[in-house]
Amino acid sequence: MSSTSDQDIRALVRDKYNGDTTADISADVGRLAAGEPLAYVIGWIPFLGLAIHLDSRPLIPRPETESWAETLVEKLQKRFGDRPFTLLDLCAGSGAIGLLVLARFPNTKVSFGELELPHIDLIKKNIEANGLDPSRAIIRRGNLLAPFVGERFDFIVTNPPYIPSGRTLDDTVLDYEPTIALFAGERGLDLIERIAREAPRHLNASGELWMECDIDNIEEARNLVLEGGAIRADIRTDQYGRPRTLVGYYA
Repeated sequence: MSSTSDQDIRALVRDKYNGDTTADISADVGRLAAGEPLAYVIGWIPFLGLAIHLDSRPLIPRPETESWAETLVEKLQKRFGDRPFTLLDLCAGSGAIGLLVLARFPNTKVSFGELELPHIDLIKKNIEANGLDPSRAIIRRGNLLAPFVGERFDFIVTNPPYIPSGRTLDDTVLDYEPTIALFAGERGLDLIERIAREAPRHLNASGELWMECDIDNIEEARNLVLEGGAIRADIRTDQYGRPRTLVGYYA
C-alpha cells in the first residue's frame, strides 16, 4: 500500500470530476492507496496541451518524453515551417508524440505504428478527443516497421521499450504499466537494435531518427544507430540534464 497525497486528491477531483468536491471518490482513493498510478485512475494525462486518454493502459507519457517532444516540434518548425512533411510515430502506445505533431502542423500527415490492438483504438480515440483531423492520420498495427514496407518518412520518432530485463522497478510501475512497453532484453537494446538496422530503409534523404533511450545504455544505442547507417548520431539531455534522447541523421 502507498500513501495518497493531498496533491493527488486535488488532481483527481479536478481532472476526473471537473472540480466537484461532493463527488464520491472513495473507490479512486482506494486505487491510489493500492499503488495504481494517478494517471490511470483519472483516465487521462495532459501532454503539452493535449489530453491523452489511457483507456487501454499504454505506457504513461513521462515529463522526459514531453521535453524531447517539445524540442522535436521546434526542430520541425525550423526545418519545414508551413510545408508538409511525413513523420512516423513508432511504438506509438497512446500516440502522444504523433498527436502533438498532428496538432502543431495542420498541413502534414502522421503515421502511427503500434503492435497492441487496444492501443490502435486508443490512438483513434485520442485523435477525436483532441479535435484533430483523422484524415491526416495513418494508423497501422504490426511489429515495428513491418506495416510500412516500401514507405519512407522525413522523420521517425519513437519511445521504444529500452529497460534491461534484470532491472528492478518501482512496484507502481511494474504492477500496473505494461511490461511489453518497458523491457527489451538483457541489455535493453533488443528493439533499439532492430530500429537502428531497419530505419535507414524508411527514411527520406536528410531524414532523422529521434529515439528515447535508457540513460545507462544510450552510448551503446548510439553505436548501433551509427552501425545501422546514420552519418551522425547525437545524444541530447532531458530537462534533468540526463542523456535521454538519441538523434540519428541520414544522408
